[in-house]
Amino acid sequence: MTASMDAMDGDQGCEKGHVLEEFKEIEEVKSLIGSLNNIYNDQIAREASCERFTFIVDQYQEQPHLIDPHLESLMMQIVDIVRKPNYPPALKQEAYKYLYLITKMRGFKIVIRHFPHEVSDVEPVLSAMSQQDPQDFQTWETRYMLLLWLSVVCMIPFDMARLDSNIPSQGGEKKIPVMERILNTARIYLTVNDKCRDAAAFLAAKFCTRPDVKREKLPEFLDWSLQVLHNANMDTIVGNNQVSGVLTMLALLFKQGKREDLLQYAAQVLEVVERLELNKNNNTLLRKASIKVTQRLGLTFLKARVATWRYQRGNRSLMDNLQKGGSVQQTINQRQEVKEEEEEYDIPEELEDVIETLLGGLKDKDTIVRWSAAKGIGRVTGRLPRDLADEVVESVLQLFTLQETEGAWHGGCLTLAELGRRGLLLPQRLPDVVPVVLKSLEYDERRGDFSVGANVRDAACYVCWAFARAYEPGDLAEYVKDIANALVKVSIFDREVNVRRAAAAAFQENVGRQGIFPHGIDILTHADYFAVGNRAHCYLDLSVYIAQFPEYTIALINHLEVKATHWDSAVRELSARGLHNLTPKAPEYMASQVLPRLITLTTGMDLFARHGSILAVAEITHALAKVAEDQNKSITDVLSQQVIGDMKDIVKQLNEARLFRGWGGDLMRKAVTCLIEKLSLAKLPFHGDPILDLWQELISGCLQHIEQDIQVAAAQAIPAFYREYYMEGDGGPKKDKQEFVINKYTQELKSNVESCRMGFSLALGALPKFFIQGKLEVVLTSLMEATAITEKEKKWVEARRDAVKAITEVCKTVGVGKSPTDSLCADNVPAVYNSLLTAMTDYTLDSRGDVGAWVREASMTGLIEVTSLLVNNRPDLFTSDICKRAMQCLVQQCCEKIDRTRAHAGQVFSQFLYHDPEIPDIPHRTELHSIFPRNEIEDINWSAPSDTFCRFTQLLGLDTYMYNVLLGLTVSVGGLTESLVINSSSSLHVYLRSISKDLQKMTHFGEVVLQIFNDYQKIDRVSYPMLKMLDQLLSKGCFDVFTSIEQHQFPLSVIELVRTEISRCGDPHKLIASVDVYCGLLQFQGEARKKSLQQLTILLCHRYPRVRKATANKLYEALVTYDDIVPEDSLEEITTILSEFTWDDEVDVVKIRPVRNNLCDLMKIPCPVLKKAGT
Repeated sequence: MTASMDAMDGDQGCEKGHVLEEFKEIEEVKSLIGSLNNIYNDQIAREASCERFTFIVDQYQEQPHLIDPHLESLMMQIVDIVRKPNYPPALKQEAYKYLYLITKMRGFKIVIRHFPHEVSDVEPVLSAMSQQDPQDFQTWETRYMLLLWLSVVCMIPFDMARLDSNIPSQGGEKKIPVMERILNTARIYLTVNDKCRDAAAFLAAKFCTRPDVKREKLPEFLDWSLQVLHNANMDTIVGNNQVSGVLTMLALLFKQGKREDLLQYAAQVLEVVERLELNKNNNTLLRKASIKVTQRLGLTFLKARVATWRYQRGNRSLMDNLQKGGSVQQTINQRQEVKEEEEEYDIPEELEDVIETLLGGLKDKDTIVRWSAAKGIGRVTGRLPRDLADEVVESVLQLFTLQETEGAWHGGCLTLAELGRRGLLLPQRLPDVVPVVLKSLEYDERRGDFSVGANVRDAACYVCWAFARAYEPGDLAEYVKDIANALVKVSIFDREVNVRRAAAAAFQENVGRQGIFPHGIDILTHADYFAVGNRAHCYLDLSVYIAQFPEYTIALINHLEVKATHWDSAVRELSARGLHNLTPKAPEYMASQVLPRLITLTTGMDLFARHGSILAVAEITHALAKVAEDQNKSITDVLSQQVIGDMKDIVKQLNEARLFRGWGGDLMRKAVTCLIEKLSLAKLPFHGDPILDLWQELISGCLQHIEQDIQVAAAQAIPAFYREYYMEGDGGPKKDKQEFVINKYTQELKSNVESCRMGFSLALGALPKFFIQGKLEVVLTSLMEATAITEKEKKWVEARRDAVKAITEVCKTVGVGKSPTDSLCADNVPAVYNSLLTAMTDYTLDSRGDVGAWVREASMTGLIEVTSLLVNNRPDLFTSDICKRAMQCLVQQCCEKIDRTRAHAGQVFSQFLYHDPEIPDIPHRTELHSIFPRNEIEDINWSAPSDTFCRFTQLLGLDTYMYNVLLGLTVSVGGLTESLVINSSSSLHVYLRSISKDLQKMTHFGEVVLQIFNDYQKIDRVSYPMLKMLDQLLSKGCFDVFTSIEQHQFPLSVIELVRTEISRCGDPHKLIASVDVYCGLLQFQGEARKKSLQQLTILLCHRYPRVRKATANKLYEALVTYDDIVPEDSLEEITTILSEFTWDDEVDVVKIRPVRNNLCDLMKIPCPVLKKAGT
């Protein structure tokens, strides 16, 4: 619709976002065209230039007029190239390609105005056209532009016969006349399968309108055209192309030609087109072309005239309308009735077939065909007498029945808009038209689990937009309220954003043009084109603002009541929440009318209606309770006993009908848990009623459900439900209910089903404070046990994550006190932190990746929330040891490889560092503040490696954090993501360079590296990245300070750790990484070099060929890189063997050992000896 409006509104400016003001790249474009002569033979340069030219031109696709001041000069620059006969065809083809790109952007109708069109141009263009091959797909741009050029030069104001020469050709035959040559060219290209077909249709249509061509060749050319249509095989692509080209040409011919010249052929052409029965064809373009030809034939049958009976609106000034101040002024018809001309209308009988075809086109399955048919009906109707035009309108209105498809409704709306715009829909017809348009604004037809009708609603908005411009305010006055309500409902409640925006645009147009829409300006300032883009904002905020105006309140509520049964669950949920927000605007209407109607739907057969109505009943009841509370009333004062009783029976009836099972059961469970929560918040008088046991049973069943969103919904219902119905008058829990619930929920934490553990963990976390009194130890102990990683439940990360979340929620609920049975105190705080910090070590992997990150993130959230609780109430409970462990864990997570986890850890770390009040006993607080200043910490992007690693590597100089930072860095430096590896490794190298001359610090750094390697031996998550990190550090020379110390322990320890790591290892990636480390260790002299060479020679005979090959290659590189590794006199022979022997042959290792042993002898190291059979 937006496109339609823009097309009709010539005085509107560019859309928001089009900020280009001029064609800035004109000099570059000219230089690209000028350089064609130098680059057309260089494929790379040619493609780069064309790509750049395309990019520049495409930027102006939506503001093409900006090129107009330069269009003529650009075209002449290109034409100068193609005119020169000595230029090669390849160069000309590139020039035509550039010209086509300009044409695509600006439109061919504008471009052809600037083609040279003198008599001298006719022959060169025709000759160039005759040299083209219609089947050459690579040069179609050349043919397309030549055809467009020919369509201009063929219109020279001289008889074509003057251009013919009587001089015979070389073969003695007379040359073909120019007129015949042009028509032959058109015939050839009207049937091709590319863009040239459109240009040929344009050429033929224009050429045949010349007086001389029309006189001599038009009948013959039309005969040929009809013969092509008659003989075309519609089952082939060739046949479709022929028909498409000819129909396009005929439509243009009857559009541009004079009626008196073409009328004699119209009936025959119509007969042939009808015989094709293209309305049954699957080709959309053919159906559209058929409609266009038919409407042009219909216009040919009728004399061109302006209907004297059409409606003419007077003043269209927006300023005048706004000055009326919104008051309705009677339209004073100052026009004098004009009698129809004495000349009678001559209506041929073929016109009936034309209109019937166009009406059929309105039902087409494709929008472009319907749109063309709608415009055709508008044009033809404008030439009909009033009574026949009224019959056409009546036929259009018959499309709006439930028996018709959404396509017919859409086509009907487009037609009504066209008729309205043209003044052909008289005010007398508005009583019939307006109700149809209002129905179309709400058209939404279900098709299985989706619906159709968005295009109908969009077109109906276009009708309203068109009516705003077509009629005087007085003519629409009696329909204003209905149209305004309908447009407001669509603009804020429609599911599709384009329809909401279309309705907002139509509403704005009506407010401006009509000036009589109630509160129009106030609504427009809030619900404008951009504001309605966010659906949630529309339902929850804009609706409340508009509902304050009494003209719209009831209409909005009634429409949301309908939307509550929508097929889309998201719309149903938003509708329920919207009704909650609108309830204060009309509480009596909600309580007496809406609520009873919705309750009847809650136990019906339609699943969507059941789901939406239950949600709506829950939200409205809760909102009514708030209204009653504000008025110091009870909910029973607002609702009747009948309504309260019906709400109580909803769950019972659903359970008896077994609607919580099977398909749709999940939706029912979510809706009913919401109902329980809202009815509890509304304090309905169900205390002690047996229905509460059914509610409790349902909640417990939902907590066991496999779907997490159902578990979450059930857990959310628990606080309100227990607080209202399980609390004694003194504020304590009902002991029997507490005992039953706590025992059942804690027992389910030991279930053999993961989803059960997840659901009941969430439930325990949701328990209100009064319900945990005296049971805190049991609850916390059960949850802590659920966070422990056992071999059997190692993969149950979601259960552990939810248990960690529950621990956090329970701690926040009970607060800080003195008794371990009902609050946090010195007795249970250490255990809580121990569970949270243990959860920070969960690195479980499965097919989804590092799923343990979910547990770690939940633990970090728990850390800051529990710590904040303690620091605000009892800082002494947060000991220095706990603080140290927490900070160490956090800095480690800040240095690891997952961006999301690193970002979360960074946020928690910053909250620890600058908590108010200050968290006591943070190690090295001063240094941390200098590295992470308060004025910079808000701007740090914690998920960006470039922002974080350069800071956290500075913590390597602090003993408290060194181990944990280096552990996190190890995983990142040895990771896979390029940006992660680059930033983490460069930050680490910067730090190491700063201490590279300090032997003591480097020794300490090496000891920590060895400690990490030893602690995580055989744990691939750390050990494999450790090997990659060691390779990087060794190759960068980070440990050069150790090379000067004979028999330093660091390289020897690394060798032993690497040897232990790869023993009995079958992972080729890890084995090859170990080869890199061994080769890096060759730079150390003495025992370290000898042992490294021994390990490398062992790997030269590994059972994996790729490992042998990699070992040989890397050893060769090491021998070339480092000096004095092997005896100088043997170096050449060793490198020759390493490089020329085929190490990756699929042969028995026994055959490779002699070669390997020879290498050992040459390197003067002992040959490896097998300890047992096999390698």
